[in-house]
Amino acid sequence: MLDGLRGCYAKLRLKVHEIKTAVAQVWGRKFLGYSLWLSRQAQVRLAVAGEAVQRYSSASARWRQTGRSMGQIAQDLQAFLPGWKAYFQLAQTPKVWRGLDEWMRRRLRAIQLKFWGRGTTMYRELRSLGASRDIAAQVAGNACRWWYNCSGEVNRVLTIAYFDRLGVPRLC
Repeated sequence: MLDGLRGCYAKLRLKVHEIKTAVAQVWGRKFLGYSLWLSRQAQVRLAVAGEAVQRYSSASARWRQTGRSMGQIAQDLQAFLPGWKAYFQLAQTPKVWRGLDEWMRRRLRAIQLKFWGRGTTMYRELRSLGASRDIAAQVAGNACRWWYNCSGEVNRVLTIAYFDRLGVPRLC
């Protein structure tokens, strides 16, 4: 079958890219960052391919470069996220969008805590943002566990509204 495609494309003066071309089932294949899946109602749906999600996650390495303020990171996200969201707007997987949005905000919380560095600075900054003494002390006591801290009490202080004020766009 692939030979038939090569012959047809040769008439059009097109080349078949051997690495990207395959005659196979559509399930499990990716095309332009999308993959197909079958819903419970037996409808074919589009999803963001796993490799594209991995590239999204690896893009966070640019966000956490040292010496950059949260405002600079927000500017980078203003340039990156709307384009990424617009490209994958056809995806029919709201859970993936919510998961990526939650993951991004957790990553930003961890970056903020890492930026504050010491426990005393974390305590002072969290208190200035309205955290109770207990929450600020608990987070400051685990000052080196940025990722761990971001799943708990810090969510109540560094809320979605906090990141909205910084100008961080949302995925969903």
